[in-house]
Amino acid sequence: MDRREFSALLPALCLLLNEADGQSAERTEPYTKGTPTRGPVGGPLSGPLRPVENGVYTPGPAYGTPPQRYSNRLLAGVMQVGSMQLDIHESRQEAGTPQEAVIVHPHNKIWLMREGVAELMTAGVVRTMRAGDIGFCKGGDPHWMRNIGHGPCAYFVVTIGPVQG
Repeated sequence: MDRREFSALLPALCLLLNEADGQSAERTEPYTKGTPTRGPVGGPLSGPLRPVENGVYTPGPAYGTPPQRYSNRLLAGVMQVGSMQLDIHESRQEAGTPQEAVIVHPHNKIWLMREGVAELMTAGVVRTMRAGDIGFCKGGDPHWMRNIGHGPCAYFVVTIGPVQG
């Protein structure tokens, strides 16, 4: 995915974040009532991914290494436009949690910091993130996240990239 293709996805990401924050754009009637969709089971993604549908997604069960570091997947699937894989989860690290292992994968990754202070390493450069900051790592670059605060840090992770599997 080049920068133009990625830029074309940003409005959809902003819309998703706006909806998740309860500040959805004004709509006209008629409304159809729906039920939130439970996030997929946590852990590594396995099996064929379903197309991403319109809706409200709630967190799935925790996975990772609770209580120090864990995540709750909200959404995982294939976007119909562009046939790109989308994975969104919320992660939490307690103070003093050891640094994550260095990760490299073909997906672009976006971190949206909700709470606390963390260090984000992308492509060998370490930067500090605070609540409200957004971090980005392009696919193929090494990265990790580490809580450097005195309390917990929490952040949303959005990965967008080629369908794997």
